[in-house]
Amino acid sequence: MKKISVEHLARVEGNGGISATIDGKVVTNVKFSVYEGPRLVERLTLGKTPEEDVNIVPRICAICSISHKYAVLRAMENALSVKVSSKVSLLRELMHMGEMIESHSLHIYYLALPDYVGFPNAIAMASKFDLEVRIALEMKEFANHIMKTISGRYIHGENPVIGGFGKFPSDEELAWIKSRAIQFMPFVMKTVKLFCELDYPDCPEEDTVYACCNPGKNTYGFAGDEILLSTGKTIKKEDYKDLTNEFVVSHSYAKHSLYKGKPYSVGALARVNNLGDRLKGEARKIYQRYFNRRWKRNPLFNNAAQALEILYAFERIPSIVDKMLKLSDPPLVTCTKKDGKGTGIVEAPRGLLIHSY
Repeated sequence: MKKISVEHLARVEGNGGISATIDGKVVTNVKFSVYEGPRLVERLTLGKTPEEDVNIVPRICAICSISHKYAVLRAMENALSVKVSSKVSLLRELMHMGEMIESHSLHIYYLALPDYVGFPNAIAMASKFDLEVRIALEMKEFANHIMKTISGRYIHGENPVIGGFGKFPSDEELAWIKSRAIQFMPFVMKTVKLFCELDYPDCPEEDTVYACCNPGKNTYGFAGDEILLSTGKTIKKEDYKDLTNEFVVSHSYAKHSLYKGKPYSVGALARVNNLGDRLKGEARKIYQRYFNRRWKRNPLFNNAAQALEILYAFERIPSIVDKMLKLSDPPLVTCTKKDGKGTGIVEAPRGLLIHSY
């Protein structure tokens, strides 16, 4: 019996380690440990107004603060019976696209790709993949610009509020975002083909259940009002604990969840598995060309799924902008209700995100 422990995992978003127990040539046990202490953000929300909580809870994560802002807004507006306009919904979606592009491009190019092309890090990788490294940085900068323009800041922006936005971007700003997204398309196509054609090891392959938001019939997207499982089952957002059922484990500060006694998967790969046949345009062509059974069984194909979602986002952005340019800026919806209970679910870059108050 042999035990291998790696106390610090490099090139991951967060702070964690892994240990494996090996009996001969058989791995008998694997544990992933998250060392970051519990944030206890739930406690900070008690006794606060909905408006205060909307500003507090995104501090859970700087990388995906937009997703937390989006989820808490959906939850609070659900609780307070606030209905926002089409333009508000579209602008929030555009803001969310920025975060998806920023997070996915960072992960696939700077955290994942070096392992597949034989380099210790992205800086060293630039000696052979100079163009890819530079344009990936430009893509990330563009995504940051989207988030800053709409939310007010790249991280923890306060412009999105209950009932709408404090300020809407100008038509000129929106038009620039559209034109820049179109300019990126040749590199985006190269990106998705690169990551779909990588040589992914087959050692971790096994069946699992995938869970994600269901954005609506025949729609691919990152927000919805119910959870969709790869089994075909749907779970109402109010019944989310049927899936999450969090419990504490001794080896990690991160809580665990099981569905019917087994782990399940979320994230880009879950979304592509559950919703991929709803994709349109070039994203659909790529999905039909590359998607196969290995995507259902091998978590390493999450890199390919993230690249495919980058393509989806870049194709979606011009459509969102075109719709917004036809609409006038709506006033902030006034909230008259003082109490209630609501749940909001969205997709963060790395998976299903649920806020309930």
